[in-house]
Amino acid sequence: MERFSFRRFVWAQVAFVGVLAAGTVGFRLILGEGWAESLYRAVVTTTLTGLDTRPEGTAGQIFSIALLISGVAIFLYLAGAVVELITRGVIQDVFGERRRKRAIEELRDHTIICGFGRVGRRVAAEFNLIGKQFVVLDTNPGSVGAAVELGALVVQGDGTDDAALESAGLARARSLIVCADSDMSNLFITLTARAARPDLFIVARASDSSAARKLRLAGADRVVEPYSAAGLQIANLVLKPQVADYLDIVSTAGGDDLRFEEIEVRRECPSCGRSIRDLRVRDTTGAMIIAIRKEDGRFDTTPSPDALLEAGDILIGVGTPDEIQRLEDLFAPGATVAG
Repeated sequence: MERFSFRRFVWAQVAFVGVLAAGTVGFRLILGEGWAESLYRAVVTTTLTGLDTRPEGTAGQIFSIALLISGVAIFLYLAGAVVELITRGVIQDVFGERRRKRAIEELRDHTIICGFGRVGRRVAAEFNLIGKQFVVLDTNPGSVGAAVELGALVVQGDGTDDAALESAGLARARSLIVCADSDMSNLFITLTARAARPDLFIVARASDSSAARKLRLAGADRVVEPYSAAGLQIANLVLKPQVADYLDIVSTAGGDDLRFEEIEVRRECPSCGRSIRDLRVRDTTGAMIIAIRKEDGRFDTTPSPDALLEAGDILIGVGTPDEIQRLEDLFAPGATVAG
């Protein structure tokens, strides 16, 4: 279906006003009537509502005919355009688009998902489970429609276009997920985003190791190869089924069973500078700290009870959703810590 042209609609309105103005001036000059009477005669002539009296004189009648032909044509176009606006739901679309734009402008620290295919939809579903804010960016109208049905904020555009990324809130985003169907598209999207935001955390999808290497060179912080990951998971299901089942449980966002979570130790947090033993983490929260990533990037995969939790450390915790929530509360800036 052809896209409705608001530009033509506006120009038609301008032309209609111009015809009314010309008609008013013409009747004023030809018939010598007042301005109000001339405007009234011009309006009823162009809208086919009729007059009680016809204009006197040949000049007035010819002018009325010319005005009627030109004015009625424009009036009928406008009437049809209004009907089209209503029947095609353009008005609703316009207001919906404005609401989405305002909502995107208010976002901070959100994630942009470039590409709403199978991978992008799975990511969006996981984000929805935990209430993570995100914006979908895709060129395909079908994918855009699917995202709208999901209730997501959407921008229809190309991820390699600076303006499209800006519309998705790139300047305020915390991360970018690049999962278009083609490695070439993912490469250009990564390059474009990295040039605009050197500090942005970018995760990209690659079809093979060669594409993964290029994406890392382009600026992706993490690269995921779905086929390789799927092959590894299938092998683990056969070779280590219990381990695979456990990892499935803890890696599902918003799951009701055990799950992993990462928590940053901030300097203003009362727990900062204290040990796991001092904080009695297991007794207080029920969750376990199974690893600590230090600020310099080193991993402590078997932290001892006497390990000090310092500012900038990232704690990897495991527990039920309630236990994880208590663990997050323990390391919140305003937390109350015993001892």
